[in-house]
Amino acid sequence: MRFLGNIEAKTDAKGRAFLPAVFRKVLQASGEETLVLRKDVFQSCLVLYPESVWNARLDMLKQQLRPWKPAHQQIFRQFVSEAEVVTLDGNGRFLISKRLQRVAGITQDIQFIGMDDTIELWAPQDLQKTLRTDEDFSREFENIMNGEEV
Repeated sequence: MRFLGNIEAKTDAKGRAFLPAVFRKVLQASGEETLVLRKDVFQSCLVLYPESVWNARLDMLKQQLRPWKPAHQQIFRQFVSEAEVVTLDGNGRFLISKRLQRVAGITQDIQFIGMDDTIELWAPQDLQKTLRTDEDFSREFENIMNGEEV
């Protein structure tokens, strides 16, 4: 399952958005029907996980945590409690809760970014703040590919 692309869209007055057709096709081809939406851990965007990817990420997190450590239990609680199950309606729309819209700064305009096995949802102005100039991107990409620290 590989999501690729940068697609601009809008939410309606109820906070619903159409999942771009190119992403719906990837989901259909992989037999995924259920999605999970939560705020990204590091960025001010939302991440849409196909259920199988969400489950794999949860398993990975649980392997790193010790259930009898209070801080670990709190991290797990916060990670899962901020997630919402999302289903597409017959038209390919899904609801972004008011809480998640507020957390990500999404009003009406929205940008979908395919991120391999997940999809990020951004307020366009916030996405622009995170992108590097072409020159910086090229330099950092070269450093990474040459095994250097960025």
